[in-house]
Amino acid sequence: MNRRTLLLLLIVLIAAGALAILYFAQRTETVEQLAIKWAASGHSDQNSDSFTYWDEDEPPLIPIACASCHSTYGHLDFLGADGSAAGAVDSQAKTGSVLFCVTCHNEPAHGLTRVTFPSGAEVTALGPESSCMLCHQGRTSTKQVQQAIADLPLDEVSEELRFVNVHYLVGAATKMGAETRGAYQYEGRDYAGYYEHTASLRDCHECHDPHNLRIVPDACSPCHSNVVDYSDLRDIRTAEIDYDGDGEGAEGIADEIDALHEALYGAIQAYAAEVIGTPIIYATGEFPYFFVDTDGDGTVDEDETAFPNAYADWTPRLVRTTYNYHYVHQDPGRFAHNPPYVLQFLYDSLADLAEQVTVDMANMVRPLGEE
Repeated sequence: MNRRTLLLLLIVLIAAGALAILYFAQRTETVEQLAIKWAASGHSDQNSDSFTYWDEDEPPLIPIACASCHSTYGHLDFLGADGSAAGAVDSQAKTGSVLFCVTCHNEPAHGLTRVTFPSGAEVTALGPESSCMLCHQGRTSTKQVQQAIADLPLDEVSEELRFVNVHYLVGAATKMGAETRGAYQYEGRDYAGYYEHTASLRDCHECHDPHNLRIVPDACSPCHSNVVDYSDLRDIRTAEIDYDGDGEGAEGIADEIDALHEALYGAIQAYAAEVIGTPIIYATGEFPYFFVDTDGDGTVDEDETAFPNAYADWTPRLVRTTYNYHYVHQDPGRFAHNPPYVLQFLYDSLADLAEQVTVDMANMVRPLGEE
């Protein structure tokens, strides 16, 4: 980094600091209180893989493709807040940063009103939620999955195929639904678009405290009387429709989603074993997530999650259904971000596999609109 760039970065940091002070001065919370909140958040976790993954590289630099979300320096570069052109990261970023105040509190970030998603869709007329959407949109969409499987026979194993990973914590893509096509959407099916929730709780920062990232249950309780603390959020329900077909239409919408998600895993395992002939397992948090079930018992054993045992017998049908299965894992708030959208693509993934293996969908219901 040359002296001119260092000087520009220093100027940006000073200006951003001034903006942050003005911002904090307008809030009822003190700077100390906000700093305590931030220190408890994932954005400040200096031991997280999100910020330390590249520390042992030689040289220790964060790749261009990762830097905008995994480094304050890379994010400022992407925004153009360091004097560079906005909209792209110009070079690898140095390691050693988390997401500091200046990451979000700078002039370009405050003026950001549009965000482009991996599908190519551009979302406009945004406010403070723009900063959240930049990094919580995933890195793939229907577009990338379809490009990977295009023109290949649906149920034939191809050496050209690999598991497609949406990346991590993709709440913004779920929230936007069909407008940005974050999950794999099947041709000819309608999908729920942007999920407003309510007029006063429609954007990221209105539900999540922007500093500690937590949900404040008190904001939910006026409409959802069952909510007393965070653990009650999963029990929220507004319409008693039995989507998963288990006869319990009054259960929380989170449980409905989980039931379809579990059914999809079972269908994926059946398809891999019966159609492909190579049993499959999914290991949460163990990249690349899908491995060969070497003993065929359907459960994950420690010796099965070694990288050389990664699943390799991919068909287009398996690629698109495992993409949606993994997508759900990567949005813990899926039941609040856009439940009808999640239920729709889970249902369609099950129907996809039901063309080849037995899947009991007789009593399941596909949502038509908002839940």
